[in-house]
Amino acid sequence: MLTKDNRIMGLAIGFLSPILGFIIYYFMRFRLFSFKEFLEVLMMQKSLLSGIISLSLIVNVVVFTLFINKRWDKTATGIFIATCLYALTALGFKWFA
Repeated sequence: MLTKDNRIMGLAIGFLSPILGFIIYYFMRFRLFSFKEFLEVLMMQKSLLSGIISLSLIVNVVVFTLFINKRWDKTATGIFIATCLYALTALGFKWFA
């Protein structure tokens, strides 16, 4: 599956990469708290959640750049679509929460 250029793979990578960024952010900034406490703080402070989602999207930028450089345009398109959906989610949390 990793040898084909397709949008489905790009969407999967695009939706899973920010989760890695979210975990990296947790270990860099909130490692003194348990993961459960970290999630409780996020549920109480929605503005913090939108910021963390935005920072997590940096991982997608890196992955997107790698696939563009490999000239796997369909996969990069899927990553871009997932990034846009995450960004809209972050804006929703910022404006409506």
